[in-house]
Amino acid sequence: MAHWTFLTNHAQVLLCIARNQSVTAREVASQVGITERAVQRILRDLDEGGYLSHTRDGRTNRYQIHADAPMRHPAQQGFAVRELLDLLG
Repeated sequence: MAHWTFLTNHAQVLLCIARNQSVTAREVASQVGITERAVQRILRDLDEGGYLSHTRDGRTNRYQIHADAPMRHPAQQGFAVRELLDLLG
């Protein structure tokens, strides 16, 4: 049987950050079950897409989610990321 999940890795990473805005890429990778490199690519995608931004705090990053950003898929047109985070957070 093939392994599949209901949420993409992008959604899983966003949920990890919503729970802890100072989480490290290593911690996210461990929680989601992907590599740190994959987490870094996803973080870049989310940043470029306007879904989050980050600031440096010493040696760590602090993330800010832009929860009013619209969902990307046409089936979720009219919904903001906030609604997903509220539902699953």
